[in-house]
This record gives sequence, structure tokens and C-alpha cells, in this order.
Amino acid sequence: MGLPIDRDEVEEALEAAFVLDGEVTGAGSGVGRCRPGLEIVEGSDTATALERLRAVLSGLGVVNCATLNAGE
Repeated sequence: MGLPIDRDEVEEALEAAFVLDGEVTGAGSGVGRCRPGLEIVEGSDTATALERLRAVLSGLGVVNCATLNAGE
């Protein structure tokens, strides 16, 4: 099953949710998939950022399609 919404909608929702403490840094896409990069401001509370990310993805109806790859 592919992504039920457009990649741009995911990016815009992430930009709005993390406007003060994060930045969408780019994205890739493929068949039914998107891979937005989200950079969180250093020193931000990781647990809070993950809860917000989960809430955004849930609101878009794509949380079950999501995989998180965390890195430095």
C-alpha cells in the first residue's frame, strides 16, 4: 500500500508543526513513498519532538506507513 496523500502535504504539515524548532531539509520519493528529512534544533527534547512527529503523521493518516530513521 502506498502513501495515501501527496508528499507535499506531509512536508507542509511537518514544516508547520516544527516551525520554531525544526526544519524540513529535503525529501525523496518513490512509488507510494516519501522520505522527508526533518532536522530538529540541537538541545530540543527528543521525546517531545517524537510525540509531535507521531501526532502530525497520525493526523495525516500516514503514521502506519512511517518508518523513523534517526541520525546525527
